[in-house]
Amino acid sequence: MSEPDAKANRYGARPVADLIPALMRPAAKRRGFASVDLVAYWADIVGAAYADCTRPERLTWPKRIEDGGEQAYEPATLTVAVEGSRALLFQHEAADIARRINAVYGFKAVGRIRIVQKPITRIAVEPSPRPRALSPAEEKRLAASLDGIENEGLKAALERLGRGVMGTERRR
Repeated sequence: MSEPDAKANRYGARPVADLIPALMRPAAKRRGFASVDLVAYWADIVGAAYADCTRPERLTWPKRIEDGGEQAYEPATLTVAVEGSRALLFQHEAADIARRINAVYGFKAVGRIRIVQKPITRIAVEPSPRPRALSPAEEKRLAASLDGIENEGLKAALERLGRGVMGTERRR
């Protein structure tokens, strides 16, 4: 009998975040990315200023050149799509962003960033619905469940959690 997957819980379910890299890997390899880390952590690498207006497109590795029997290593060129109005600003930060990318990879993977101006599509995220107001009976039940807690910070956090849980479940 095989050992159960360490990341799966007792019902056999795995977190979606663990499945995404395996699903993205074939598409990433077609674009020259050895791993999906650059795409997955792009917002963290470029920061909030460029996360919404840039997207890594392709990582192009140069042909290997033999130098006296040994292959000389040359870093890749990263093609980044940038919205037109932000391209000039991004160009000024390109060297710093290349250093951050190389820090993620742990070696000089990117030597040059090529900028392509094109519109970046954004995924619209619907805001989550606000929890409903609690009834007086629910307020009393919540207050009673928090009576024994002396730590004020913990009590406030648990009260917010309780309001969120009780406010989203259906009334009985």
